[in-house]
Amino acid sequence: MDFGGGDEIRFERIGKAGIVTLTRPKALNAVTHNMVGALSRALTAWEADHEVALVVIKAEGRAFSAGGDILHIYEAGRAGNPPVDFFADEYRLNAQIARFPKPYVALIDGIVMGGGVGVSFHGSHRVMTENAQFAMPEVGIGFFPDVGGSHLLPDLGEHFGMYLALTGNRIRFGDALWSGLATHTMKAEYLPGLIERLCETGDAELALHEVFEAAPGETGRDTLEAVARHFSKPSLSDVLESLKSEAATDEFAAKTLATLLSRSPTSLSVAFREVSAGLTMSMDDCMRMEFRIVNRMLSGHDFYEGIRAAIIDKGSTPVWQPARLEDVDPADIDRYFATLGDRELAL
Repeated sequence: MDFGGGDEIRFERIGKAGIVTLTRPKALNAVTHNMVGALSRALTAWEADHEVALVVIKAEGRAFSAGGDILHIYEAGRAGNPPVDFFADEYRLNAQIARFPKPYVALIDGIVMGGGVGVSFHGSHRVMTENAQFAMPEVGIGFFPDVGGSHLLPDLGEHFGMYLALTGNRIRFGDALWSGLATHTMKAEYLPGLIERLCETGDAELALHEVFEAAPGETGRDTLEAVARHFSKPSLSDVLESLKSEAATDEFAAKTLATLLSRSPTSLSVAFREVSAGLTMSMDDCMRMEFRIVNRMLSGHDFYEGIRAAIIDKGSTPVWQPARLEDVDPADIDRYFATLGDRELAL
């Protein structure tokens, strides 16, 4: 089946399932504008196709998807043509997946970050294997947890979502299951059989019941209590003060504080406000908020500086502007959330 994805994404109708495969393994299946458009067209067609009972999305290679194609975004922005249209279409796709009326089964067997999260975790069934790793590491490159992160992260138990947003730390399938990110965990060796059953039966619940094996959480109770204690604070400065108060005697507090202090102060401030606001917002409203933020990020400094340090001059230390959290002007953060007027995201 051809929905215009070229060699980056493949679509098949097998039995009762529409099968989507991300086919950029050498690029860790980084999501491109072309892939976004093709997947959106496929979902529109399959929603109306009574022969398609469910959709399965999977990937080739060792990563499900390590994010968006940030090098392209960097180059376009530096050339004075920031890819606002890409983000608009990506965010529309994220919202489309969230409202998709049929089972949408994401099979995550490897790294999933950023844009990869956007095409998987808004679906009805999020299945992770022992090889899966989840992260929203955007604050480390001067960006923010987008692709619906503002809708996904606030709902996680014990303030775990705020912790993931502000640190960018990776978690495995057990922590994803207890926190609610994943709906199912299973062994990777059973994936071929699961796909066969999904295609044969068109019944996601039945097929997943047969392979589900609950993974125990990887993070200990003491650490989870520390996450809840620190990241439940009402402001970012309170989070930092809480960590500082225990850093001298507690390894978790010291390590987490050091992580936060290495991140973009602007990104941390935006991410804290975004995740806090998302708790009471619909998916569509979250995507509109994120589109406002991304427009300002693309015309700012830290995003390009973060990509330079991480990708262009690998291993160098980013120079954030401003460099310290105490120098972040609250009025500047307000502007990230201000209306775009007639450029608001249409969903």
